[in-house]
Amino acid sequence: MTVLTRLQAAPAQLQSMNCAGNIRPIYQALLDEENPQPLAQAFLQEHLQHAAQLPDPLPQDPATWHAWVTAHCADVAGQYAQYLQQRKAGGPRQFFACKAQALYFLQAVAPTKLVDGAWLCGLLPHWQDPRFAGLLCTYLEELGEGNPAQNHVVIYRKLLAEHDLQDSTAIADERYLQGALQLALGACAADYLPEVIGYNLGYEQLPLHLLISSYELSELGIDPYYFTLHVTIDNASTGHAQKAVQAVLDLLPIEADRADFLRRVSLGYRLNDLGQGSRAIIEGFDLERELLAMFERKRPFGQHMHSDYCRFEGQTVNQWLSAPERLPGFLQALQNKGWIKRNEDPQGSRFFQLIDGDGAAMFGVFSAYEKQLIHDWIAADWTSPNAPKTVRRHTQSSAPLPVCDEDPDVQQLNASLEGKDGIAQMPILIPWLAPARHAHPAGLLATRRFIELKSRLP
Repeated sequence: MTVLTRLQAAPAQLQSMNCAGNIRPIYQALLDEENPQPLAQAFLQEHLQHAAQLPDPLPQDPATWHAWVTAHCADVAGQYAQYLQQRKAGGPRQFFACKAQALYFLQAVAPTKLVDGAWLCGLLPHWQDPRFAGLLCTYLEELGEGNPAQNHVVIYRKLLAEHDLQDSTAIADERYLQGALQLALGACAADYLPEVIGYNLGYEQLPLHLLISSYELSELGIDPYYFTLHVTIDNASTGHAQKAVQAVLDLLPIEADRADFLRRVSLGYRLNDLGQGSRAIIEGFDLERELLAMFERKRPFGQHMHSDYCRFEGQTVNQWLSAPERLPGFLQALQNKGWIKRNEDPQGSRFFQLIDGDGAAMFGVFSAYEKQLIHDWIAADWTSPNAPKTVRRHTQSSAPLPVCDEDPDVQQLNASLEGKDGIAQMPILIPWLAPARHAHPAGLLATRRFIELKSRLP
């Protein structure tokens, strides 16, 4: 039986959910549960059926895939060179019209970035099989080889924290689809090996949007290191893209049904095309819509918190905040009274002065991202004459790895390893390299120990 038919009915947990609108709880369950395999298998089965409806982009002969990947990278490089020429000639940013749009993008893709590499975690038990060396190298590099300064999830968490983007309540349910697929593949690698390596083949190809995002984030004063890091490691010469192709060739069956294996590889590859990609997320941004959505999230907390002293067009602030449909009128009333001056420096608007700066009466009411939405909506066509031409770049810390001996999980991990030989330590370490654990102190320690043992054990 094929992967699409051999599974029994989906577990009750999945049957009770309409996946089209409840992906986030599936994502969380796949991340947190100790035995996510039944849910993961049913989730994968459903989405592999969707993937089967998409066109197959892979060349028929896998022997040509190395050249195919190289040609793809050359094409991306050519398109990026054209982009740079347009920008140097004075052309505008193509992705992020304002900083708020860039922050919106960073938050929207967070569910995927925070499980980076998860589709490969189920391959760790194959650490002694040389055919899996490239895939495991890819996964361990996603984990920064146990160095928090290089661990992709740690880096992205720091990026979110730096811009006050940790609140996930604003993230649409559909944004969790790719992360859920990655977690499901990682949980079911034993049964879905062709799909795992096919997904990896698709995900590790260098996309043009990664290069443009890095360039424009830097212009807006946002550290692009997470994205530039992927530009370097996903290269087609020695990086993850090359390793992805080689993994398929190394794991192709010798006598078993190669055609069915490659069919399943292609299905895994096409899983990458489900849901909204980065470009669609960027292009779907509407500043005023996001502003109103933000005010609606704040409205239940603020509709009874204002005094009746200040009125706009005869209505108190509490009255304006009494219903979501009144929010556009409230913003217009603020403009009519001169508290908001569109297309001017936001610092000249009384409303913005109330929420930002030293002594602001509403200090702390809005997060950094929420204030950026308000700032950019007020500014509109206005641009600061003092906008920075260059911004700081990420610098890799040369400081030693932090010592976390007092962490209880580190202490328990060390105790469980004590007195055991290297072979016996590996099954203890592997669970700590899972997506929900590897970015924690014990997970980072386990990653370093796993790599050390892997390098010297037979």
